[in-house]
Amino acid sequence: MAKYIFVIGGVMSGVGKGITTASLGKILQARGYGVTALKIDPYINVDAGTMNPTEHGEVFVTVDGDETDQDIGNYERFLNQDITRVNYMTTGRVYQEVITRERNLVYGGKCVEVVPHVPEEIIRRINLAVRKTKADIAIIEIGGTVGEYQNILFLEAARMLHFRAPKDVLFVLVSYLPIPAIIGEMKTKPTQYASRTLNSAGIQPDFIICRSSQSLDKPRKDKLAVFCNVTKDAVISVPDAPSIYEVPLILEKEHLSKKVLERLDLKVHKRNLVQWESMVRRLKKVSQEVRIGIVGKYFHTGDFVLADAYISVIEAVKHAAAHLGKKPVIDWLDAALYEQEDAYLADLAKYDGVIVPGGFGSRGVEGKIKAIRYLRERQIPYLGICYGMQLAVIEFARNVCKLDGASSTEINPETEHPVIHIMDDQVEKMKQKSYGATMRLGNYEAVLTKGSKARLCYGKSHIVERHRHRYELNNAYRDIIERNGMRISGISPDKRLVEVVELLDHPYFMGTQFHPEFTSRPLYPNPLFVGFLKAGGKKRDA
Repeated sequence: MAKYIFVIGGVMSGVGKGITTASLGKILQARGYGVTALKIDPYINVDAGTMNPTEHGEVFVTVDGDETDQDIGNYERFLNQDITRVNYMTTGRVYQEVITRERNLVYGGKCVEVVPHVPEEIIRRINLAVRKTKADIAIIEIGGTVGEYQNILFLEAARMLHFRAPKDVLFVLVSYLPIPAIIGEMKTKPTQYASRTLNSAGIQPDFIICRSSQSLDKPRKDKLAVFCNVTKDAVISVPDAPSIYEVPLILEKEHLSKKVLERLDLKVHKRNLVQWESMVRRLKKVSQEVRIGIVGKYFHTGDFVLADAYISVIEAVKHAAAHLGKKPVIDWLDAALYEQEDAYLADLAKYDGVIVPGGFGSRGVEGKIKAIRYLRERQIPYLGICYGMQLAVIEFARNVCKLDGASSTEINPETEHPVIHIMDDQVEKMKQKSYGATMRLGNYEAVLTKGSKARLCYGKSHIVERHRHRYELNNAYRDIIERNGMRISGISPDKRLVEVVELLDHPYFMGTQFHPEFTSRPLYPNPLFVGFLKAGGKKRDA
């Protein structure tokens, strides 16, 4: 039988459950065990695809086309494995399945109730993921914070699973210990209450991961052990770190993998984190900066900046920079500023490279197009992802091909020159208002043109990358675009869909219909980001 570790959050959201789950998986993997990680989200949405990025953060797309929470991306990056839809569930997805089964008489005419049938479906899904991945250990992150009513049924499923197999299930509480500036002392009381609240759901944590700006001292560890009913060695200090990739090493300083394996009655094999440790050392040593701007519109949530909206892009930049021995300095650039005043565009000259990532809708579009023109004309390295590619084509069509008013039918359905238009198979879906999980999603193959920068970066002619889009380059405009100097350097195998465009007379001007950030890993950066950062480094040196 597989072993199960449930990761639960206390005190506040954003405490680091996802990174803890991924890091715990990494150190257990380093001990020679097959590990898989699951994310449970407590919202009614069937998947993350219909949610606003400023509320939820990035939508991460799996190889099989599931639109998931950004933590699935963290699992992939840390474990260096593809995570599929079987490892992701939401309240909506669980209830949808229970209701479908009831309609199909799977329950044999029983009165179907919230308990036990909903927790039973949760357990069924967890076990299905374990069987499909053939994992020795499954780590299950339960979204939200203990004490919220939204995740209580998932806690109940965890309790039921532990009751059936107490030696095979562990609970990890990830909690926050604040240090109020006016007091100057680390406070344990919020974590004590989180532990007690978890107790009220019938769960006793085996380990408490203590997040704070500083390391825990002995008095706080002792106090948490007494009041949370855990052993002192089960109180694990995880202070803030410069890089998330240091967290597995921080956990190992406290011998967490050994402690977990001993609690699960598993053999403690020799640990192998050599590559990971080497990568972290490189991150710490780099000093030569490369300055990257990201032009987006999902940054602001009130008076605060939500970097989570583009987390995979940010991490992909970091992976490539570490690979090249560079220190990335990333700035968020608001597209709306360029719409208000052209003078703001001059600030783009100080960047070694600029990215326009994926997105939807018309807000900020003209500002992004102005920025792209500035970057193209001044030979500043550019990487356009999905919408960023489409807007680069629009800019080129307007200002180089002289197609006045060229646009996308997503932005202007009446445009005279629809250089970007909706995919054929999406037309009927939009008429029916079928939005959820209906885009072109997941892995698709692309063929790269011989002699192109894209093929040079990848070092091969055929690639597979992940997609999330409804619109594409209009094939009726291929010829005029290529005649004017924009190369179509990547197409689908059937030659119907344009996947990559680039400029022939530019140090690095690349647009991709796919999302290369989703396949970037800390030990294996995506080649297009490496090429982009190389070009940025050359600009900085010059």
